[in-house]
Amino acid sequence: MPAHPASPAALPAPVALSRALACASLLALIVLGLVWELWLARTGQGTLALKVLPLAIPLAGLLKNRMYTYRWVSLLVWLYFIEGVVRATTEPGVVRVLALTEVALCLVLFGACAWHVRWRLAHRDPLPEA
Repeated sequence: MPAHPASPAALPAPVALSRALACASLLALIVLGLVWELWLARTGQGTLALKVLPLAIPLAGLLKNRMYTYRWVSLLVWLYFIEGVVRATTEPGVVRVLALTEVALCLVLFGACAWHVRWRLAHRDPLPEA
């Protein structure tokens, strides 16, 4: 029985790698945001941890290889990049390190999404959208 086209075993290597990088960096951004705002550098009552909710929404779409999700995540990630740059340049200590980590994860996520979309469009990949 052949593997399902969206299963990791059936994906071309560039698609599988970009998918893995995108999912890993997205999960890392979620964890970083929670740890940052709830334990390492709390601000107020920890309500800024809610900023990670928009990051949780696209996870299912990335795992299902939905091209549309990769496209809009590559735009959404810039909001977190901007936050990281601003906080890295204005706050000292551990917050600066956390912010620089956020910036690096955003760049990896954007790169993985862009690579995924470009490769699939260039090869007219017939992967299902569902």
